[in-house]
Amino acid sequence: MDEIRGFASDELERAFLVAVQSRGSRPLLSLEDSLQELARLTTTAGMVVVGQATQMMNQIDPATFVGSGKLDEIVEQITETGANVMIFDDELSPRHQREIEKRLGENVKVIDRSALILDIFAQHAQTREGALQVELAQYEYRLPRLTRMWTHLARQGGGKGSSVGVGLRGPGETQLEVDKREIGRRIAKLKEQLEDVRAHRARHRDKRNRSGIPVIALVGYTNAGKSTLLNALTDSDVYVADQLFATLDPTTRRVELPSGRHVLFSDTVGFIQKLPTTLIAAFRATLEEITEADLLIHVVDSSHVNVNEQIESVEDTLAELDMPDVPRILVLNKTDALDELPPIDTDEDYFARVSLSARRKQGLDTLLTAVDRALALQMRLVKLLVPYDRGDLLSELYERTKVTAREDTSDGVRITAQIPLDVYDHFKTYER
Repeated sequence: MDEIRGFASDELERAFLVAVQSRGSRPLLSLEDSLQELARLTTTAGMVVVGQATQMMNQIDPATFVGSGKLDEIVEQITETGANVMIFDDELSPRHQREIEKRLGENVKVIDRSALILDIFAQHAQTREGALQVELAQYEYRLPRLTRMWTHLARQGGGKGSSVGVGLRGPGETQLEVDKREIGRRIAKLKEQLEDVRAHRARHRDKRNRSGIPVIALVGYTNAGKSTLLNALTDSDVYVADQLFATLDPTTRRVELPSGRHVLFSDTVGFIQKLPTTLIAAFRATLEEITEADLLIHVVDSSHVNVNEQIESVEDTLAELDMPDVPRILVLNKTDALDELPPIDTDEDYFARVSLSARRKQGLDTLLTAVDRALALQMRLVKLLVPYDRGDLLSELYERTKVTAREDTSDGVRITAQIPLDVYDHFKTYER
């Protein structure tokens, strides 16, 4: 089966956007702000927005999502604007999608926010791991929604030389059923491949943990400036663009702190409100990098009008990932675009708040000093007496801890070191 890719073709598709809010609900963003974000996603996906509609409702229509009369209005507007794609700001159920497609006819595709985000991920994934993760999320999203829009994804029909059909395909079986079975097989295969990726990541993490080098994970809302910050800290060239989800694949770089200690900074995929659950599940191996970090740096676009809502969205997503209790630093980025910082409203207990401009490389020293201080609190200053016949232990001390003093004596090697709390038990037998 060929890999599923994006919707966009060589010729720009014309999108009509629809956003709905139920009365009494408490969404993270207002109807207008969420629709504006959807427009940015649409542009990022390579489409042009030609129209939009909103509706306040008492409850979502069980058949057509929006009210039947409102849908008639939208159909007229789509005809007037020449739109060939209709995009909903919320995830549609399979029934909603089928009913709306019937009303719109063959020439207009119906997709929702989740499908749009998955499409952007498909366009931006650069590594094999990223491509596998996106493909799995797409298939799992589309399987219950197979209609005229998604069928004929593969053509491994029966007949001479066919690998599918003998003993499996019953008389009268529809192409839709064939496609569903093929997608089920592809999902199983992708999950196997991603388990291999996950195991490889776990082995790599174990090796990294044994080295004693702390890992600092950069997290944040999409387009907050994480990649720009990583570039500024390391003089590297991670891809940066002023668009949503410009980078997906995690990138790790080594950084020296003011104390002389070395750490690894890891840039991760950006978050967004209403992030598809299939995407979070598919990117489990990548997101585990966050859960294994020694310190989190939450990068925020302080110039954004919805800065507090974006902070809340990221904190909610991190809560879903069941994050361990590690220090967090809040970085208010893009301060060069502000006359004064906005009031930040968060219940999260951050170790420090740092204001900076990654683009202008202003405030980086303050951030690195805060990282140094946060990591120091996770260290214990100890004095050890290591026997001469334990050269392996000495090597491990230099690899996994920060040795600050050494004295060779008749009894053995006296070591003073800053030892991470999570490996202290391994060395405490030799403490003097």
